[in-house]
Amino acid sequence: MNKIYPSAAAALEGLVHDDQLIAVGGFGLCGIPEALIEALKDSGVKNITAISNNAGVDGFGLGKLLETRQIKKMISSYVGENKEFERQYLAGELELEFTPQGTLAEKLRAGGAGIPAFFTRTGVGTLVAEGKELREFDGQTYVMERALTPELSLVKADVADKSGNLRFNLTARNFNPAAAMAGKVCVVEVERIVEVGEIAPDDVHLPGIYVHRIVHNPNPEKRIEKRTTRPA
Repeated sequence: MNKIYPSAAAALEGLVHDDQLIAVGGFGLCGIPEALIEALKDSGVKNITAISNNAGVDGFGLGKLLETRQIKKMISSYVGENKEFERQYLAGELELEFTPQGTLAEKLRAGGAGIPAFFTRTGVGTLVAEGKELREFDGQTYVMERALTPELSLVKADVADKSGNLRFNLTARNFNPAAAMAGKVCVVEVERIVEVGEIAPDDVHLPGIYVHRIVHNPNPEKRIEKRTTRPA
């Protein structure tokens, strides 16, 4: 089975539609699937519910989809650094399911593991727990959180072999593996494609069984979210 597609647009063909739940890997601007996000924008699909730790920045990453009003709801942990996100949310134009970062990661991990729900102490006694089941274990109150199983996951990796086995680069190994596992279909954007067997077994961070389509993007922009320097 050939998993390699000639372009990001081709890799998304037949997979995207309006009113879709989509998970997008990355943390801030680190490890985001830049080409796939651009192709999703160009597809013109609307009313997306996007699961992502961040919402990009103005004019880059998921920020592009906010500017074109293609996202109707974000399921996120941190939504700073994006003025258009703030404007839409405060104006009531964008729905937000605000989720603690560890809970969001576990929602995706649980979805990929086939676990429909789990209990956590995070969020008990706050707005996060409103309307959710509470249960006591060993004298402590826990809130039940439902797993996330998006129709489509878009992720970024450093290297893929032709079977879809993936290796992530440093901190880009953040939400990407969990997002990939949770999705019913996973499309991955990679900087290098190698032959099967060229990635050492101990270096495979995600097995190819989770990957359905691969697109090669050898020169991503890799924009820095916020540059901080000090005198020499």
